[in-house]
Amino acid sequence: MPASRETVQTVLKNIADPVAGGDILSSGVVRALNVDEAGAVRFVMEIPPSASTAYTKIKDEAEAALKATEGVTGVSIVMTGHTEKAPPELRTRKAEPQGPQKIPGVNHIIAIASGKGGVGKSTVSSNLACALAQQGRRVGLLDADVYGPSQPRMLGVSGRPASPDGKTILPLRNHGVTMMSIGLMTNDDQAVVWRGPMLMGALQQMMMQVQWGALDVLLVDLPPGTGDVQMTLSQKAQVDGAIVVSTPQDVALLDARKGIDMFKQLNVPLLGMIENMSTHICSACGHEEHVFGHGGVASEAAKLGVPLLAEIPLDLQIRLASDGGAPIVVSQPDSGQAKAFHDVAAALVAKGVA
Repeated sequence: MPASRETVQTVLKNIADPVAGGDILSSGVVRALNVDEAGAVRFVMEIPPSASTAYTKIKDEAEAALKATEGVTGVSIVMTGHTEKAPPELRTRKAEPQGPQKIPGVNHIIAIASGKGGVGKSTVSSNLACALAQQGRRVGLLDADVYGPSQPRMLGVSGRPASPDGKTILPLRNHGVTMMSIGLMTNDDQAVVWRGPMLMGALQQMMMQVQWGALDVLLVDLPPGTGDVQMTLSQKAQVDGAIVVSTPQDVALLDARKGIDMFKQLNVPLLGMIENMSTHICSACGHEEHVFGHGGVASEAAKLGVPLLAEIPLDLQIRLASDGGAPIVVSQPDSGQAKAFHDVAAALVAKGVA
């Protein structure tokens, strides 16, 4: 029988906190504790950065105690600092290299971003990943939208990532795309209640401790806005460029400009923009209607001197395909709706970044 949450809590209460006193559960070091239905245990240890050496031993002790507990099928512990000055990922015992680093085996990294939520960034990411895979590229997709991970649903991926040695994570794969998401490690209805340092630690773990294998390109589906995840990605990994997705609506473009300015400040090249929900054609009468306006993204791209990579329609089939776990480029690869994604993929390959 899988171990219960209460059993795991009992084990953790027997692990002494070397700094705060008492045990690591009552002292608040253990955060975001999750015990799934199979008995896999996951949690974050949020610690003072100055005590990383002492807590590394405690992490090892907790991991060993949990693995020896009947019904525990796996243990994953992420250790992060709780101050702004703390290194975002303290799990490794060696000093972290400074500056952006290459992810082992990954040739190129492209960030897919948006200024605000609800503009279809994740739909674009999943379709673009599958379109690149169909063009023979070795593609990975990192779902970095920690608070709203949707790629497991969109790519039809389920199950828990395995860890053969307790240090590395094996990603999952479907439609020719290797994928990793925090959504694979939590229950569907479970909120991720993490602060900035915990987000940064989780992102670095998904980038550097996942066995991505040999990839031509890794797409990173970023959360909306200009926050910790975007900064951590740009500062820790060598990002070849960013694609900004927006609807033509004025409000969406206001936020898109902020996202573009963020990448400029982080010295990440802008590869182009995509206008999503560009137009809607009535399936009954054929009337074309620009629900969110039209041409706003094209005008913005022209001002910036970057390509308008695609104008993607607001289309029922695109939405149904994504909700069904087979993006439109997979379920209807020869359709007019899929053509825009194939064209973007071809442009990125021609540019030498995918």
